Amino acid sequence: MPIVKQKIMPCLWFDTEAEEAAKLYTSVFKDSKILSTSRYCKEGFEIHRRPEGTVMAVEFQIEGQRFVALNGGPQFKFSEAVSFQIHCQNQEEIDYYWSRLTADGGQEGPCGWLKDKFGLSWQVTPTALIEMLMDRDANKVQRVTKTFLQMKKFDIDKLRRAFEGRD
Repeated sequence: MPIVKQKIMPCLWFDTEAEEAAKLYTSVFKDSKILSTSRYCKEGFEIHRRPEGTVMAVEFQIEGQRFVALNGGPQFKFSEAVSFQIHCQNQEEIDYYWSRLTADGGQEGPCGWLKDKFGLSWQVTPTALIEMLMDRDANKVQRVTKTFLQMKKFDIDKLRRAFEGRD
């Protein structure tokens, strides 16, 4: 049986919070679990400077997608150049993900973007918005674009009213 089950796997670099982050993400998303945890050993201490036995990496799975969270040190930080999109079917889903990922120090951003408490960027996006933006009627697209550009967390009803010209 092969050790690597997924050809491409995102690796998220943390200072020391890999295990905490994996636990958060697997608690927020359904069909999620922690798959394995590896720990630093004495070998290489002069390079990694991590005490023996501390968490080095955590492999976890969210909705069938595997990730690795690595405790690599403070050298690198997350930026908005990479984000994860969460496609939501309804307002309840948007509210759920938004509240959990902004909790405990996360930050709201514009247009459905947020950062969790670790600084990782997420886009909490209604699938209805994607459909609206693909409409052939340029006036509808323009109205909904004007509306969503003023939002932080998306409000599907408000987007739909703008799309239909009722706002």
